[in-house]
Amino acid sequence: MSGGVDSAVAAARAVEAGHDVVGVHLALSRMPGTLRTGSRGCCTIEDSRDAWRACDVLGIPYYVWDFSERFKEDVVQDFIDEYAAGRTPNPCMRCNERIKFAALLEKAIALGFDAVCTGHYAKVITDAEGNPELHRAADWAKDQSYVLGVLTHEQLKHSMFPLADTPSKAEVRAEAERRGLSVANKPDSHDICFIPDGDTAGWLAEKIDMTTGDIVDETGAKVGEHPGANAFTVGQRRGLKLGTPASDGKPRFVLEIRPKENKVVVGPQALLAIDEIRGIKVSWAGLPIAAIETGAEFDCYAQVRAHGDPVPATARMLPGDGARQLLVTLTDPLRGVAPGQTVVLYQGSRVLGQATIDAARSLQRAEL
Repeated sequence: MSGGVDSAVAAARAVEAGHDVVGVHLALSRMPGTLRTGSRGCCTIEDSRDAWRACDVLGIPYYVWDFSERFKEDVVQDFIDEYAAGRTPNPCMRCNERIKFAALLEKAIALGFDAVCTGHYAKVITDAEGNPELHRAADWAKDQSYVLGVLTHEQLKHSMFPLADTPSKAEVRAEAERRGLSVANKPDSHDICFIPDGDTAGWLAEKIDMTTGDIVDETGAKVGEHPGANAFTVGQRRGLKLGTPASDGKPRFVLEIRPKENKVVVGPQALLAIDEIRGIKVSWAGLPIAAIETGAEFDCYAQVRAHGDPVPATARMLPGDGARQLLVTLTDPLRGVAPGQTVVLYQGSRVLGQATIDAARSLQRAEL
């Protein structure tokens, strides 16, 4: 229970459904007072108290479990390491993968619990053979199946999402009000929880050694200098401070980050269009479809951001020994795709699985 309205209503519905429910709040920082600024961040003392008050209203036990060290190693340090390597990580994916549905679930199972129940907007459907499938929530505007794309078949067997069929967030708030939950009108948390002021570049500057280097255009010509390549992300437009204007007078965008060369590559917006994605660290949400097992190409939709639009694509697993890669060919190009992001594949409302983007290829840039 995060201390927000979604997890409070999810717990209430689980109790109402007849489950034996225990509320657990995750302490993810040894200094929890630093992790909220207004509606930003989460996991503060305030949130812990809100979670306790919700459990008190529902009449269920309440505990705080300390996962701060695990969170620091598996989420925060991973975030730093990925940016240092010139990639753009998704810490919410890592938290779900390594904390909420790994460390938390493992402890829960060891203590005799059957499942972890959260306030995520997503749905688990069981097929005719009893195998779980992950699907989008009824309210696509609030759907969070993207950040749950890392869940495995075994994890889905022990996952519950009571808000799956809720048509809107407004209905969740109204239900919380009817149930007497004090968090009914509490603002949603936003941005990265461990960077509550939203200044990612400033936060990273304190964690990663920044060295000045060149900003070059798509032809390799120097057009400016940067204070540290790790502070930039693919698709970025603001803050480039280029000394040489583009010949057409149009804005330039970050196309690529080359940490080994300490260079930032910029160019026109059109060159941000990505046609092909290669993914590593592939996992499947439930049992993989037949085409995945055989290596055959299959139709799907690809999504690269939590609230991004899915685009039609074809995908296949590449042959090879050891950890195999996923190749995704996009029917409609996507802009601003960066290594380190996550691509999640869908068929209809079903989540097939995900991969960490290792390379993103633009056919237009390849022709230059």
